[in-house]
Formats: sequence, C-alpha cells, structure tokens
Amino acid sequence: MRPLLDAAARSEDEHIDRNGPLPWPSAPGVLIGAVQEAGLTGRGGANFPTWRKLARAAVTDRPVVIANAAEGEPASSKDKVLLSHCPHLVLDGLQLAAEAVGASRVYLYGPKGTVVPKRKSDRYPIVHVQAPDTFTAGESSAVMAAVAGRPARPTDRSREDMLVQNVETLARIAQIARYGPRWFRQHDSFLATVSGAVKRPGVYEVPKNPEVRQLLDLADAIEPTKAVLVGGYHGTWLRPHDIVDDPGAGVAIALHTNESGLTKTTEIVRYLASQSTRQCGPCRFGLPALAEAMTRRQWPQVRRLVELVDGRGACHHPDGTARLVRSALAAFGEERR
Repeated sequence: MRPLLDAAARSEDEHIDRNGPLPWPSAPGVLIGAVQEAGLTGRGGANFPTWRKLARAAVTDRPVVIANAAEGEPASSKDKVLLSHCPHLVLDGLQLAAEAVGASRVYLYGPKGTVVPKRKSDRYPIVHVQAPDTFTAGESSAVMAAVAGRPARPTDRSREDMLVQNVETLARIAQIARYGPRWFRQHDSFLATVSGAVKRPGVYEVPKNPEVRQLLDLADAIEPTKAVLVGGYHGTWLRPHDIVDDPGAGVAIALHTNESGLTKTTEIVRYLASQSTRQCGPCRFGLPALAEAMTRRQWPQVRRLVELVDGRGACHHPDGTARLVRSALAAFGEERR
C-alpha cells in the first residue's frame, strides 16, 4: 500500500522523483471513467460520488474548478496536514480535474497562510482565494460565493458551472491517475483527526469506514472513555456501548469519564452560536438563545429551541447544531438529574 501521506514532498522535483510525473489522460473523459470505476467519494464530508460531480461540471460551458482547503471545523486538521506534507499531490489532482472538465479558471481556496507552490508542469494557473476563519466558510456554496467575490456565506443555492472539490479528494484523484482504479479499490483510505482525551492526538490515515474504536486505539485513548463526538461540532455523541460497532468518521473527539458531556456540548454550542451567518432568525437569534439556555441548564427550554431552529435556517448550520444537542441530551441524560 502507498499511504497518502507517504507521498510527502516539499518541492516539485522531489515530488516527481518520488511519485512520477503528472499523468495527463490520453483523451477527454478517461479520468472521469477511472474515478467512477475506482468508486471514489468526496472527502469533504458529503461522501458524494466524485465522478458525478466531475461529469456534471464537464457538460457546462468552461466551468470554474476550486480546490477547497477551508477547514472551518475546529476539531479537524487533515487538510492542513495534507497541504503541508503533500501539496504537489493535491495540485496534481487539481490540474487533472481542471483538464477533465475543460476548466476556464482554477482556484485554491484556503485559510490565511496557505501556500500554493510554483510549478513548471501546470497547464492551468492557480489563483489563491483566502478563506475567512469561520466555521461555515468551507461549505461548498460559501466557497462558490467567496470565489465570485461575495461574502463566504452558505446558501441553499449552488452553481452548476463551479466544481468544488476537497483537497483530499483531489489528492485521491492524483493517486487513481497514477496507480489505477483497481489499485485504489484495494487501498481506499481516508484521513481522520482524533483529539480530546487521547495520548497521541493527530491525523491518521485509516482504511475506509473504520470502527470508532480503531481510531481511539490509534490515538491511544485515555481510558475509561465516557463518550466520543463523531463527525465534529455538527456531529453525534456516542457512548461506550455505541462505540463498539459504529463506523468512524473523519473527526473523533474523545471525552474522559471525569468530564461532563453537557458542559463540553455547551462550550461547543456557544462557539457555534458565535459563528452565525446572520442570514435568518434561527441562526441570528435561535442559536444564541439555545446557547444561553444550555448555559443556564434550562433543559425544557433547550428542547423547545432545538425544535424551533431545526430545518428552518437559510443553511444547515442550525440543523447541525440541533443534531449535536439532541445527541448530547440522549447520551448524557444522567447529568440532567
């Protein structure tokens, strides 16, 4: 197996020596077919078949292709690690995706400090657009808005002429182009960030759909583990009896048995409320009210507010917050007594 992070190279020459030259496809459509055969799904969280997004963009008139490195999730650092270790593999995938869909422009959208290495082999010049340091800045419609020169706020609308791909997805495209779909199906993996009550927090490359317990073992969780927040700040709390067989996600936060799950969740909700996109009532008023009710331990009010904000926002930020709170109330019911 050739793990993704083993392709690390600082310079283009070192990258080519280690991984070979950029494998341009022989004809249009070849790469999209290979990605379809490989079964690659997006690594930005949606898990959508990558070839479908490529094929949809390919039939539009000279689309814009965007590498999304905006990691607004505070508990995730995989994209930052990937770009710092393997920037050229990401750029290979970006160039290949641009060629596959006949792109007119190519962007790398990332936080302040993101470095786009200069390369000799690129057919498409890459423009860096700085992503704001906000929780929702990496949502695909927010990325599209930012590249178009508007504020990076998520909406319920997307543009068919813009292709947004997570940087890990692009690195996987470069692997498929080099080693083929069959190789990828045998070695499909993804990057997961593990933190919290663990001795070795960090980013781990693991086989696709690992159990949560596997992630905790890799990071050497401090036992006993009270619960694990899977999926980040818009995720779900799992207690030990749920951890055994539950498939993992790209983010896992371990909670020690001496910690309060409701206190931890309240801290997260206060942060999420501060990240309001201020486009609708549920986000502007509902989330701050929810954070206040949780701080005051007013559980009937918490439940009422969760129902009021869920499914009524201009984007999915209130929905994700509601999901987190519901899971906390279910997992840590004994703390409310």
